[in-house]
Amino acid sequence: MEFKKSQELYNKGLVNLVGAVNSPVRAFASVGGNPLFIKKAKGSKITDVDGNSYIDLVLSYGPMILGHRHKKVQKAITKALKNGYSFGASTKNEIKLAKIVCDAFPGMDKVRFVNSGTEAVLSGIRLARAYTGKDKIIKFAGCYHGHQDALLVAAGSGLATLSLPGSKGVPEGAVKNTLIANYNDLESVKAHFEAHDDIAGVILEPVAGNMGVVTPQNNFLKELKEYVNSKGALLIVDEVMTGFRSKFGGAQELFDVEADITCLGKVIGGGFPVGAYGARNEIMEMVAPLGGMYQAGTLSGNPIAMAAGISTLTELKKQNPYEKFNEIAQIIEVFLLESAKKYGVEITVNRFGSMINPFFTNKEVTNFEDAQTSDTKKYATFFWEMTKNGVFLPPSQFEAWFLSSALTEKDIQKIANAIDKSMEAVSKM
Repeated sequence: MEFKKSQELYNKGLVNLVGAVNSPVRAFASVGGNPLFIKKAKGSKITDVDGNSYIDLVLSYGPMILGHRHKKVQKAITKALKNGYSFGASTKNEIKLAKIVCDAFPGMDKVRFVNSGTEAVLSGIRLARAYTGKDKIIKFAGCYHGHQDALLVAAGSGLATLSLPGSKGVPEGAVKNTLIANYNDLESVKAHFEAHDDIAGVILEPVAGNMGVVTPQNNFLKELKEYVNSKGALLIVDEVMTGFRSKFGGAQELFDVEADITCLGKVIGGGFPVGAYGARNEIMEMVAPLGGMYQAGTLSGNPIAMAAGISTLTELKKQNPYEKFNEIAQIIEVFLLESAKKYGVEITVNRFGSMINPFFTNKEVTNFEDAQTSDTKKYATFFWEMTKNGVFLPPSQFEAWFLSSALTEKDIQKIANAIDKSMEAVSKM
């Protein structure tokens, strides 16, 4: 398998693009080598500029849950394009998609569409502060909520102490109201509430996907919700990644937890830039034009994105692929564990619905500290072997793999064969 044209484009891209990419993870920094440049995709497959075809387990980091260029989504987009691209005014489809989303989340009466998951989270946090009249936010180490200043915080070694910016250009003042807790550790949350009386809310991914797939343990979410509300604060659940991926609606419902504010993205746009935040009426009525919390966006509710979202969610509800996703994820988990055992490679596999990934560690992974025990060099070898054997994975140990309903039995067998060859390569390191 050759990557000559990708190499050429990478070199050209270095001239006018930062690192030849528009998002850091695409640079392949954690797996080495130069990034692949993609030309097209259809169904379960994605094809690079050199003509190499792969089974896609990245799926644009989640949105392409039906696979690429699903015929019904394609038809809806084509129809919408004929009417115009952007109006700066309201459209009927915004109301239609809002109803689909609100009906899928029991705790959501109203929703506001924005342009990205990052914008949804930024707005959700502002809303929590507006509603409670408090300033501080607790986030969890290893949970990623976009690149806004206040949440780009490095945990360091002191998870329950002072927050420090995790990016240059972020002043210490921007994160002074952000506190770090440890995922799956309610005591680390309680410690912050005992030390501060101005906490507006706690934000987390119900199932983390940016430290690899990490699920809540021992009723963690339910106990967290009860405790946070007892302190007069709100629970903000970031379902940008998990929304409509584990069920038609949110992962929070599977854990019997109702968020005060829910943030969404990815799947609800069917591959187009969309985000959303929603809550019950008394909270959402704080948002302009009904209330004093200002948030606006020229392209919010873009007609093409709304058409793609409506079509994607309508087809997703019709297919109801969630049981099948669980079955396929379990099959892939067995492939990973059996192959690792065969070649003497230590791994732990975590999965939730249509999200799965292996950690190259012998530890059970329940938080970011556990995830960081993974051998990232082994993952890099595994990644490139999977690539050479026709499976496209996220170029990072700490990213979830995603499944689409376009996967076939033949695809699953190819994934199994690629895993076996890749584990063998890892064992020879």
